[in-house]
Amino acid sequence: MKALIELRDISKTFLTEEIETRAINSVNLMIKKGEYISLSGQSGCGKSTLLSLLGLLDSPSTGSYHLNDTDVSSLSRDQRAKIRSEQIGFVFQSFNLISDLTVFENVMLPLTYQSGLAKKVIEEKVTQVLEKVEMSHRKNHFPSQLSGGQQQRVAVARALVNDPAIILADEPTGNLDSKNAEAVLALFDKLHQDGSTICMVTHDPASAKRASRCLEMFDGRMIADQVNDKESEVSNQSPVELAAV
Repeated sequence: MKALIELRDISKTFLTEEIETRAINSVNLMIKKGEYISLSGQSGCGKSTLLSLLGLLDSPSTGSYHLNDTDVSSLSRDQRAKIRSEQIGFVFQSFNLISDLTVFENVMLPLTYQSGLAKKVIEEKVTQVLEKVEMSHRKNHFPSQLSGGQQQRVAVARALVNDPAIILADEPTGNLDSKNAEAVLALFDKLHQDGSTICMVTHDPASAKRASRCLEMFDGRMIADQVNDKESEVSNQSPVELAAV
């Protein structure tokens, strides 16, 4: 299957007070459509920085990033924002719902940035994704009236409403108790079964193993790739080699 995402020799360096920190160091990665990937590693290893690069929230210092055959490595902020709104869905640890908007309005928000969508089409899309995450019955409630697990389900619906090429989740169960965390992970399992491409950052080994492919980072490098219990060292592999693991 053709690659959805291809990173070639990606690095990200931050300069603060004349100190240079390389958060991402020569990462090569290929993600195919329909994969469910977990990304783990100790704090400060670069996993959240890599997720930001994948989500076009930032640009790499060096290397190339192709998304759906488009080189997005050096786009302007406005160009990145446009592709991000059309092709990438985000789920954050802190939900990031707007407190004075209803569930329906929160989920609808990404569609308001797209021009030319009829009101009926918007309403249909929102209704469909709320049904998918089993939150239709709460569409007129506000975030404060929902449990943490319900809020995260709404956040997942918001990520899905644009029919994104990939869902990027940053510690999506980090603020949830075990029961709600399991419900959210079960939802990700279902989305994967339905064909969604997912990349999830997690520090929890049990959550990581829910994915069909587990990546691990250390000091800004990709050090391991595990697929179906088969692990191989990948820090020096090309994207083509990595995809074949």
